[in-house]
Amino acid sequence: MPAPLPVRVLVAKPGLDGHDRGAKLVARALRDAGFEVIYTGIRQKPAAIASVALQEDVDLVGLSILSGAHMGLTRKTVEALRDYGVGDIKVVVGGTVPEADVQALLDMGVAAVFATGTPIETLVAEVRKLTGAVA
Repeated sequence: MPAPLPVRVLVAKPGLDGHDRGAKLVARALRDAGFEVIYTGIRQKPAAIASVALQEDVDLVGLSILSGAHMGLTRKTVEALRDYGVGDIKVVVGGTVPEADVQALLDMGVAAVFATGTPIETLVAEVRKLTGAVA
């Protein structure tokens, strides 16, 4: 019996925000936890993120946003995923996200929100739950 394929996660930095330390930390932690991680680099457009998600056949897209533009960038990314026919890919958002915006993000289809300071173990455990990863 062949081994199960690794769960694929896309970590993306939408918008003009150039702060990528957190995204790289998350990407490395998920990789170390057994996920196959693709990192887009900084300053990505939502349509480009959706295109990569489609091409790489990912199970989950993680958006790292520190600029305060999380509502618009997340909405555009979720819409772009739907436009590309992969609206079933789970999306999570991490970064500087005010508590008051969490429910609105969930309402637009985001599976989870990880505010700055979320323990990395919590993030990994939640991504496992969302993707059904065994690792």
